[in-house]
Amino acid sequence: MNNADNAVWNGASRRIRMYEVGTRDGLQAEAAFVPTEDKIELVNALSRAGMAKIEVTAFVSPKAIPALSDAEIVLREIERMPGVVYSALVPNVRGAERAIDAQANEMNLVMSASESHNLANLRMTRDQSLRGLAEVAALARQAGVAVNVSLSCSFGCPIEGDLAESDVFAWCGRFIDEIGATGITLCDTTGMAYPGQVARMVREFIARWPGTDLTLHFHNTRGMGLANVLASIDAGARCFDASIGGIGGCPYAPGASGNVCSEDIAHALELMGYDTGIDVQALMAAARRLPALIGRDTPSQVAKAGRRLDLHPAPADFEATRARALAREH
Repeated sequence: MNNADNAVWNGASRRIRMYEVGTRDGLQAEAAFVPTEDKIELVNALSRAGMAKIEVTAFVSPKAIPALSDAEIVLREIERMPGVVYSALVPNVRGAERAIDAQANEMNLVMSASESHNLANLRMTRDQSLRGLAEVAALARQAGVAVNVSLSCSFGCPIEGDLAESDVFAWCGRFIDEIGATGITLCDTTGMAYPGQVARMVREFIARWPGTDLTLHFHNTRGMGLANVLASIDAGARCFDASIGGIGGCPYAPGASGNVCSEDIAHALELMGYDTGIDVQALMAAARRLPALIGRDTPSQVAKAGRRLDLHPAPADFEATRARALAREH
């Protein structure tokens, strides 16, 4: 943006919508099973903190992902805040039926832009995945439930490397034209995105489909998460996935850290003057409870260090130090 008043560094109260994915993308990757009542309270805390959308759970086989075997109970028993979208990942028609019964506001459907990653992750070719997603989308339309498609590896594949951007956009077009997706999420599944690439692709997407909701899903695998968020905002994006505590990840990125951290991103954007609708203090409080739930530390920075102006008391001997310093002047 050329106008300094609209530069990415000056939020000027522009609205940024933050979507929480830690309760699905994060918890499904954890070895510890988080008790159902704790999942419900975590979702409630995220609602109260001001998240615009929460991907609550996934309607997958309990054998495949035992961490989310309580999907129905969680989605039915959370407190639903007005204006918050409660989404669920749905892999197939059976999952869609379960999500509809549990009153999901949105179904998030997933496939990969990379043939290799799609086969490794979903055990299907991309065309097979698309046919399955079309069946789910048809069922969602009948039930009046919104459909978002998350396209994994949009910014690169850990098996194939760089993907042709034209191919990524071709799949986006098929999701919109063939299955009626109202939203698309471009996913940096293994943290391969970088700011120049991100800005270019966001501008291209918005130019092609200005009426389609675009969300960006970044991982902080190589430390470029916040930079990619800012590059996206500069290019016109306004919706972002993030994960409380920065938990989550992908089995095809060994040693990788998780998603961009909700409280870290919200804190940074607040300082820059953006309107995220987030109560950062409430979000930090929820994040600080997370390690006890999952049995390990999290990558979150602001939950550990506090907000920029969370000040600390002076040392116990501060006044004595001051007195000695002043005495040296005489």
